[in-house]
Amino acid sequence: MSDALTDRVLRVIAATQRLPMESVTPDKSFEELGIDSMDGVNILFALESEFDISIPDEEARGIQTVGAMIEGVRRLADAAPK
Repeated sequence: MSDALTDRVLRVIAATQRLPMESVTPDKSFEELGIDSMDGVNILFALESEFDISIPDEEARGIQTVGAMIEGVRRLADAAPK
């Protein structure tokens, strides 16, 4: 399932990591994409800026896949005041 939020998250991850857009898919783990913890911090900052949300550190630590990142951003974006 692809939607606007998913596409935006995938674009942010691809742009932040300078990866080809087609290689960043919800079923990929960060390890498969060569994303380490420092890269993850950069992605978090970029996503917080893109969606105007705050991602709690404890929640971010448990995220290992692109799909989990998308769901976390969706949950936070849905809960954010409009």
